[in-house]
Amino acid sequence: MKITDYLRLDRPDQFEYARQLGIKYAVGRLPDGKMEEYARSYDKLEALKTEYEKRGFDLKIIEPAPPNQKIKLGLDGKDEEIGNMITLIENMGKLGIEVLCFNFVAYFNWVRTRYDVSERGGAKVTGYYHSDIDHSVITEVGEVTREKLWENLTYMLKAIVPVAEKAGVKLAIHPDDPPVPQIRHIGRILTSADAVEKAINAVPSKNLGITLCQGTFAAMGENIENVIDRFNGKTFFVHFRNVSDANPYEFHETFHDNGLIDMAKCIKKYVSCGFDGYIRVDHVPTMYGEKNELPGYEALGRLYAIGYLRGLIEATENALNETV
Repeated sequence: MKITDYLRLDRPDQFEYARQLGIKYAVGRLPDGKMEEYARSYDKLEALKTEYEKRGFDLKIIEPAPPNQKIKLGLDGKDEEIGNMITLIENMGKLGIEVLCFNFVAYFNWVRTRYDVSERGGAKVTGYYHSDIDHSVITEVGEVTREKLWENLTYMLKAIVPVAEKAGVKLAIHPDDPPVPQIRHIGRILTSADAVEKAINAVPSKNLGITLCQGTFAAMGENIENVIDRFNGKTFFVHFRNVSDANPYEFHETFHDNGLIDMAKCIKKYVSCGFDGYIRVDHVPTMYGEKNELPGYEALGRLYAIGYLRGLIEATENALNETV
């Protein structure tokens, strides 16, 4: 397993922390407000990769994809957005950026309704409570059916998967977070392990797989060790996080060692399956002294989580070596 960190250029402090923690690989975000511009330009993407290298990191993953709501909603302009994704994938291949992490959540992205849920010792975490939202209020895009979303997802995959194969880039689709069937009359389709498997089989390819987001699969009610087994060979990227409940309608994040998932058993399963891809910690608590300006992405909880992850990996690998 290769530990990575989600590093944004507008957070230089996190680059410093990650470097001190010995992390070598970066998950990068295309600059906000300029995502499409960077997706279309080899020179800009190369400059982005070079900037990460100057700061001591090898940029291996782009997360998320450039804007693609027109694709998801089937609107005019969807082919232009697909063109942006195609150009980005081609350029990633040329630059050795190995993985594109993307989702297929229409209108809403990952949704939380509370950002100051109390966790251990009063740390603040994010939570989703379905009843906090008035689902009778329809958005300006109207009703979006699950059937239409499946149609639009397949349309996109047919266009980008052959490009990824040629470019040598892995496409890692992220399940819907939260994994509820709909929010305000907008359907959500990647809400179970069966649905995720259906998605990656829509256009069968060695280059189409998943981002195994542990927290999202756990909220679905899935057993994470079984999920790791099920998607062995198709997991290109792992989001290492934990949640309070196996209930997509009501859950909150937790410290990585304080939730529903047995994280040590998960690492043991990754190791026994021979997973050698990229893993990053995700959605960490905001701890004492922090302002909670970036809920889920402050620094101190991330330091704790990365140390915990590294310790689990080393302990598991050492135990395996002792039995060989």
